[in-house]
Parts: sequence; C-alpha cells; structure tokens
Amino acid sequence: MAARTRIWLGGWWLWTAVLVGQGAGHPRATPESVGMSATRLARMSAALAAYVDSGRVAGVVAVVTRRGRVAAVDTAGWADREARVPMRSTTIFRIASMSKAITSVGAMMLVEDGKLLLNDPIALYLPAFRHMMVLVAPGDSSTGRRDSLVPATREITVRDLLTHRAGIAYGFLDGATASAYRRAGIHDGIAEGEGTIAANVDKIAAQPLGFQPGTKWQYGLSTDVLGRLIEVVSGMPLDRFLEQRIFRPLQMHDTYFYVPDDKVARIAVPYTRDSTGRLRPMDPLHPFGLGVAGGRGTRGSRTYVSGGAGLFSTAPDYARFLQMLLNGGELDGVRLLSPKTVELMTTSATEDLTPSPMGPGAGFGLGFEVVRDVGATGSYGSVGQYFWGGAYGSTFWVDPKEQLIGVMMIQLVPRPGLTIGERFQTLAYQAIVVRYVVSP
Repeated sequence: MAARTRIWLGGWWLWTAVLVGQGAGHPRATPESVGMSATRLARMSAALAAYVDSGRVAGVVAVVTRRGRVAAVDTAGWADREARVPMRSTTIFRIASMSKAITSVGAMMLVEDGKLLLNDPIALYLPAFRHMMVLVAPGDSSTGRRDSLVPATREITVRDLLTHRAGIAYGFLDGATASAYRRAGIHDGIAEGEGTIAANVDKIAAQPLGFQPGTKWQYGLSTDVLGRLIEVVSGMPLDRFLEQRIFRPLQMHDTYFYVPDDKVARIAVPYTRDSTGRLRPMDPLHPFGLGVAGGRGTRGSRTYVSGGAGLFSTAPDYARFLQMLLNGGELDGVRLLSPKTVELMTTSATEDLTPSPMGPGAGFGLGFEVVRDVGATGSYGSVGQYFWGGAYGSTFWVDPKEQLIGVMMIQLVPRPGLTIGERFQTLAYQAIVVRYVVSP
C-alpha cells in the first residue's frame, strides 16, 4: 500500500510548521472559508492517490490556494520509492520549463527598471545575434533538395524571446533547425550541463533561425537566451539575479539551480517506464526524445544555469511565486512587478497567428499560455487563466477571476497518456461551491 499523507483538512500542522519555520507560506484556511467544499476536495485526494496505487506515478504533491489562502495540500506516494522515502510538501522537484515563468518575470523586472524595452533588438546586448540568417526550404535527401539561407528581415527583439516568436527551437524536437542545434552540440538545459549559458547562447546565435522573427510561434530555447540577456543587462549571473530579485524577496527558500548539500536528500527521484511499462528510476543522464534529461542523483549545475529549464523547487515555493502574480505583482508587502506588467504578461500576444499555435481558445503571452475562450479549450477554467508545465510532468495554473491557484508536481519522463494534470485541475474546480469572480 502506498504511503499517503493528506494535509488539506485537519492536518494543517505540517504545512504550517514547514512554512512558518521559514517565515513564509500562505495563510491556512478551511476549504469552506474560501468557497470550496472539503468533501469535494477529498475527491482530488483520492484521485491523486489512485495514480500512485496503480503505478502510474511514484508520487505527487498538489497545492490549491484560493483568495490567498491554502485550501488544499495533498501528498501521495514516494519521493524515492526504492528507499521508501515518502512524498512531502517540502520535497524538491526538477521543474524544467516551469523555470520559464520565473525567468520571464526577471526580464520584465529589468523592463520596469528602465534597462530594457520589449522592442529592443537583443543584438544591442548580445552582439552574436546580429545579421541572423533564416533557414528556408528545409533539405530532404530523398528528393535531393538542399537547405537554403536568407537574411532575417528584422532583428530578434526582447518581446520575440518572451513570446517564443524568435525562430529559436529546441534540439530535442524534430525539424531542420533542431537538427542543426544537435550537430552544434547545443544544450537543451533539461540535464545538467558543463560550461556556461553564455557559451551555449553563442552557439544558438551561430545557427539559422527556423523562420523570420515574429512571423510564427516555436517553442524553444528563447528563454535560455532571455536568461543570458538578464545576465548582460543586470551585470549579474542569472542565478544570483533571481536569488536577489525574486527568491529572497518572496521567501522562496527551496528554489535553486544547484541544490545545496543540506537539501539534496529532499530531491524527488525522477522515474521512467521500462519495456514492460513499469516505473523505474531514470538514469543520471536519460534519453529524452532526441535530447537528454537529468535523472536520479542530479542536483543541477553551478555554472550552466538554464533560464528555460534548469530550476529545482517545491510546490509551496512555486505557489508563492504564483500568488505574487495573482496579487498583481506583490506578496506580503514586497512588490516585484506593477499590476500593468502582470496584465501585459498574461495577455495573449499571438492573436495574429491563425490558427492559434496553442490550440482552440488559447494564446501565448509573455511567458505563459493564456485562455481566451473557455468553451473552445474544453477545459475547466476562466477567460484570462494562465498556465504552463514542465518536462517531468509538473504543472501550474492561475485563475484571476476565481482567485484560484493550482500547483501539481511529479517526476516522470516520458508520460504519454498520463492524465493526472488534467484530472487535478478538474477536481480543483469542481470543489468550488461559492464563486468570487473578480471583474477584469
């Protein structure tokens, strides 16, 4: 029988002890006091535990907050199944692409500092991106066609990086640009890497773009380039900048690019599936599509700090970051952003692209996917909800209208057909029994 701890009702001592001991955390609340049903939230607890009991995941941590207070904290299963280490709310996870939201906020803080403009060409700060070339007519050896290059019609801007409209790809994806990245030895940031992000970004700049800047949407290493931009503009290494400007002010005491010695034991083991479909720990360097992910025993890098995929964090830490955004850029008297900046970041910037690259009813803002039409998405939520996730299966969403935040963390690569994130979101929303809709 899987070990389980349910903390959302009657077990507030664990959540409070962990976070109050660090001087941080959301205030506790009974579900009913924030318009949710404890009975209905129990369905979420049971469903998450069922994913563990059936062997679909080794363990999970989920946090739901409403109106700035904790409505539910659920832990189920194991942080290390083989060593029988139970999952706890303080377990540290590889959050992969959930790093992007944090790096994007860091860039927007520099915009607010007056050090950057969204329409600035990034070559002003990263000269290697001058005179970029664009790959057209991708080669096909079966027909004898050859790749060809044309000059970029305009320079890549800061806004292009934030919205993934720069023409920069990921090496683990398919396509000619991604193939060029692999040949050049460009790191995707999902595994621990040697060297520096500066050297990796210079390699990116030496490769052709996948399309003319601004004309399409392509998920890729744009946020890693953004992290390097932060370093150059701020004059600080990215890890130090995020620590001083975001993690320390928000009291995110368990968020790192390199997990310190005294917290290594709290890192969750990442899992994969063997040839029979059973869970097994990932290898330290584990194949991930056409790339590599960091597996068991990894703790991040001291020098290679990937703004797009390199962070480790806990569900409570990440919930604090999201609460700052939901509050319009402020938490516990500390303001990181203006409400107008948060509004800009969480407004779709892909309305000119048809069909939407995010699918029906959704667009992409400055670091987040954004819901534009709830009916078209076919998912629980509200217009204006923003969200994203990471390669290891963790996910988050923020619903400003309902004042609702959800963070769910797991460690599983790959995860085809796994529905735990969608089920978590559904079961959080069905627990709402009183609406507190905030007008736009």
